[in-house]
Amino acid sequence: MELISQALYGGILFRGNTTVNLDEKGRFAIPTRYRSRVEETCACQMIVTVAVDERCVGMAGCLWIYPLPEWEELEKKIKELPAFNKMAAKLKRFLIGNAYECEMDAQGRIFLPEKLRNFANLNKKVVLVGQLNRFEVWNEEIWGQKELQFMNGEDVEGLDDLGHLFF
Repeated sequence: MELISQALYGGILFRGNTTVNLDEKGRFAIPTRYRSRVEETCACQMIVTVAVDERCVGMAGCLWIYPLPEWEELEKKIKELPAFNKMAAKLKRFLIGNAYECEMDAQGRIFLPEKLRNFANLNKKVVLVGQLNRFEVWNEEIWGQKELQFMNGEDVEGLDDLGHLFF
């Protein structure tokens, strides 16, 4: 997994993935090569919450971890959503209502609250997946299933919306 600073985008970008251990207290260590950058960009202040899909439904086996400045930007956008819109209310209730502040400690560890660990069915091994402005934290077995689904390529919903994206 690679973490880089992007002055043009005003934040940090996470990419790649790595498997880490979750200890008996519910903590995992950010790989050492990324810790100083996390300290510099968000003073070790992060937010962990449930992950949701494009329909605002909880994603089984996954949590999101945002650097605090990125989370605050997301909160501003969510706050601007129509107050009486059913999906906006659902998003606020679920995403914001399950958000917890967490701080990377001196050993580079982040604590995941038990409620969120249970939601994502996180066990001893978890996979950190970089998603540009956040980490996804996956149950290792469920992540493996997601990778297989991706490799099968059967789900093409939303493909047309990607426009002229070429690789």
